[in-house]
Amino acid sequence: MRTTTPQDVADDLVICALRGAIHPLIGAAEDYNPLLDLVGDAHFVLLGEASHGTHEFYRERAQITKRLIREKGFTAVAVEADWPDAYRVNRYVRGSGDDPDVVETLAGFRRFPAWMWRNADVLDFVGWLRAHNDELGQERSKVGFYGLDLYSLHASIEAVLLYLDKVDSDAAERARARYACFDRYGEDTQAYGFASGLGLGPSCEHEVILQLVDLRRAAAEYVLRDGRIAEDDYFYAEQNARLVRDAEQYYRTMYRGEVSSWNLRDRHMAETLDALVEYLGQRGDLPKVVVWAHNSHLGDARATQMGVRGEWNVGQLVRERHDRDAVSVGFTTYDGTVTASSNWDAPAERMWVRPALAGSYERLFHDVGPGRFFLGLRDDDRTAGLHEPRLERAIGVIYRPETERASHYFRAHLPAQFDAILHFDRTRAVEPLERTPEWERGEVPETFPTGL
Repeated sequence: MRTTTPQDVADDLVICALRGAIHPLIGAAEDYNPLLDLVGDAHFVLLGEASHGTHEFYRERAQITKRLIREKGFTAVAVEADWPDAYRVNRYVRGSGDDPDVVETLAGFRRFPAWMWRNADVLDFVGWLRAHNDELGQERSKVGFYGLDLYSLHASIEAVLLYLDKVDSDAAERARARYACFDRYGEDTQAYGFASGLGLGPSCEHEVILQLVDLRRAAAEYVLRDGRIAEDDYFYAEQNARLVRDAEQYYRTMYRGEVSSWNLRDRHMAETLDALVEYLGQRGDLPKVVVWAHNSHLGDARATQMGVRGEWNVGQLVRERHDRDAVSVGFTTYDGTVTASSNWDAPAERMWVRPALAGSYERLFHDVGPGRFFLGLRDDDRTAGLHEPRLERAIGVIYRPETERASHYFRAHLPAQFDAILHFDRTRAVEPLERTPEWERGEVPETFPTGL
């Protein structure tokens, strides 16, 4: 017989209140009307995900983004991806790239975990974005697709050199000499970080800073050559040069402490977002941007254990700068399957996601029902019961269910972390464009989750 505890009684009261506050998602066109009402005239909408490998998170972010573009005038999608890989997609969706189709334009996403962007849901969304832009006709109203992350050190070096080869051969020679500092490590950025961070090899810090300064000094000359096209090309090159500078620092600090490297990465993503907004804003009014990234990047770090450790993130930095002109939305799930790996650089697998732990927000939302719902967290007394910190689950590109409590849960204060939550009780793995044998073997039986 189950013993009722004071916590059970408190949770029952919270569940009862939340049932009156949720908006069920039934697959109708008006499902996200409450979310669009919450967005109002805001210029930034941050759409999270509780894992990097869940179909529903990608699909629903795409559906929300389509409505934001059509109904709210959003003109940019910025994602947790590397700048040069995403910019290849940007050229395709704006009709200026060389790729013949959407599958080819996603080929730039080669670095682990490729399935984050080389998957069926992203394929569909990028195809929709190209068709939408083609219908618009006017260049300035087309929607762009941009990356915020900083892992592409070598790809960004190549992009800077390619640009300079076209506009200034002497500057290209100087850049090659500076970037040659990395040559001894080949493509192994972590080897560079280990050696330079621990003083076992020379640092390339001076060279990458000097190259960025050199490029910026020549900006006026470069962008005057061919008008708008030259401005776009220069902006792309400058962001790559800035990425190289920040990536060098990131890899060099990886072995000095987790907090410093995390903060460097999220600061870079927030600054890239700022640079994008400033650049696009030169064409007219302040642009409206949708951001796709993990909950851990977009929920306000001050409301989680991250803040206690001295970490910040994109969500916090955007809120500090834009306040209620930004709306952040977290995504949660109770159980199902996920595409993830057991270790870094390991093959993609389709894994079972264990039912959420007792005492977690995910378990509470499971008990609320129905299986899919929207919950606004701003200024609603019915969500007062969520103000007590609880566990929250985060699955990245690696999932280790055998150590789930230690590896994938942290304490959070949800109403301070997000402005709204989208809960999908049972979810399934996102489908990679290249299915590995490990992924194919991971199919879940019809009797999941009982196994009976």
